[in-house]
Amino acid sequence: MRKILSSALVAGMLLSVGATSALAIGGASGPKTDYIVQGKIGEVVVNPYDVAPLTAVIKNGGYNLKDVTVRIVPKKGGQEIKYKVAPGELNTHGGIPVFGLYPDYVNTVEVEYTKIYKGKDEKIKEDYKIYAAPVFLDASGSRGQKGVLFDKIEVVKAPTAKFKDRLYFVNNFQPKTGKGTKVVWNNPMGGALEWNYNPQIFILDTTGEVRWYLEPSKIYNLKSAFNAGVMMGFKQNDDGDITWGYGQRYAKYDIMGREIWNRELPAGYVDFSHSMDDSPNGHYFLRVGNANLKRLDGKNVRTVRDVIVEVDENGQVVDDWRLYEILDPYRDNVLKVLDQGAVCLNIDAKAGGQTLSEDDLAAMDTNDQFGDIVGSGPGRNWAHVNSVDHDAEDDSIIISSRHQNAIIKIGRDKKVKWILGASEGWKDKFKDKLLTPVDSKGKKLKCDEKGVCENTNFDFTWTQHTAFKIDEKSKGNIIYVSAFDNGDSRGMDQPAIPTMKYSRAVIYKIDQKKMTVEQVWEYGKDRGFDWYSSVTSLVEYQPDKNSVMTYSAVAGMQFDIATGNPTGLPSPHINEFEWGAKEPSIEIKMTNAMGYQAWPFSVEKALSK
Repeated sequence: MRKILSSALVAGMLLSVGATSALAIGGASGPKTDYIVQGKIGEVVVNPYDVAPLTAVIKNGGYNLKDVTVRIVPKKGGQEIKYKVAPGELNTHGGIPVFGLYPDYVNTVEVEYTKIYKGKDEKIKEDYKIYAAPVFLDASGSRGQKGVLFDKIEVVKAPTAKFKDRLYFVNNFQPKTGKGTKVVWNNPMGGALEWNYNPQIFILDTTGEVRWYLEPSKIYNLKSAFNAGVMMGFKQNDDGDITWGYGQRYAKYDIMGREIWNRELPAGYVDFSHSMDDSPNGHYFLRVGNANLKRLDGKNVRTVRDVIVEVDENGQVVDDWRLYEILDPYRDNVLKVLDQGAVCLNIDAKAGGQTLSEDDLAAMDTNDQFGDIVGSGPGRNWAHVNSVDHDAEDDSIIISSRHQNAIIKIGRDKKVKWILGASEGWKDKFKDKLLTPVDSKGKKLKCDEKGVCENTNFDFTWTQHTAFKIDEKSKGNIIYVSAFDNGDSRGMDQPAIPTMKYSRAVIYKIDQKKMTVEQVWEYGKDRGFDWYSSVTSLVEYQPDKNSVMTYSAVAGMQFDIATGNPTGLPSPHINEFEWGAKEPSIEIKMTNAMGYQAWPFSVEKALSK
């Protein structure tokens, strides 16, 4: 009787599957493989590498495939994702890679391909029905975490035709949780390990739909010092793959979630955050700290955000820039005017508007206070470098130093080439490196040592992020540099009312021979405090559309001043502009999200190369 029931059950299963799919199995005896096949090749594997749940692979079924095109059929009024698949991608993934599935939705995926079998080519076009699960995010326990990645997405300004196909890669993160507050560096003193946040990494289309996200649990662990930190510095390299770093690691993955490498930092360095730049020579430039520095006073410390290390494709250290030796780590003019309520991600509303005095800074040395704190000297956050850009033209690096209010170019010889910033506090040996502001006719502008300029729209950057050379617009000694001017300590001062602050996206034209700088474009000043981002954010030129991408990443953050607790997370803004345009071609606003950076993602570069 049991045998009869078992046979009936199997028959029922075959009938139920056969209506829409084929069931591939072996013979009546011996080893066999059971899997559902929807179409004319192999099975569908969703989230094939366990870290990208909105991807899938339609396996090749043992056939050779070529001339493959994939289309994710959009929801009503949604954005189409369509791309060709390179032969190398077909072989790497053992089938057709599918990117851009809608979460919690039965997606229709159209595929066209040529199947090669027994020397014959068969052109096939068919549809697959692929369900992708809802977006999953580890709960922080915070009452502010209402949404999955955000409360809502608002397309404030629909994209113009030119930008309608955009996909935006977003690097956000959750507030700290109880899981990630157990470990601090204490041997030697200092470091920045207390930065430990669950990542929120995803890709949006221009209708505000999530089309990809990183599920990090396989590669990330808040409880482990060597597998946690803050995921930052994401970039899509020229080969289409994604690089970034977090804590004591740096990594490279493809968009399907396949690990290319995931490495610990070289042993002499610690505490990656903010920036990882890929160079045409295949090397990477990482913003880190020194793992163990013997200070001139004999104390051993971990330094904080003041070292750039260059590694080759195999992870071998090629060179480093120790900024505490190249610059002046005791220049404290900026440190004394920073708003202590918002020092990078250490945001405390109760300290809003407060600044450090000379006595405060001196007390740190007396009390041996080291670590991720605003203070002068190695072992403290005196530089806070938040971006590095390798200029392959002259083999130099361009850095953004938030706590020096300066964008600085440094050569391979470790000599400063130029400084874009206010002149106050720089030692004599740096004074001839300060760029002179000029107007469009090359006439010198009148600016005081605090960086306040008369009768002009020109302004320096203040606590800025992402100082990037625009290679496509630069030629010889004339280069263009973009930056996000956050705007804290503007004019080396704090305003009478915090809501007087504003942020800007800005582009400068620098004559490296004449040592002059001209401001050629800005946006954000007129939007005032609503667009103000005290920390983080990005501005970057996009050559594919001759456009400028901006991300005002913590705009609109609100606090209860009495308790210092947030009453809501910020509302990051994505904007993209035609080159030179005064108004954006698209604006997307996220509500209740802690932003860091965002940039346009190319599925063609990732899968069609």
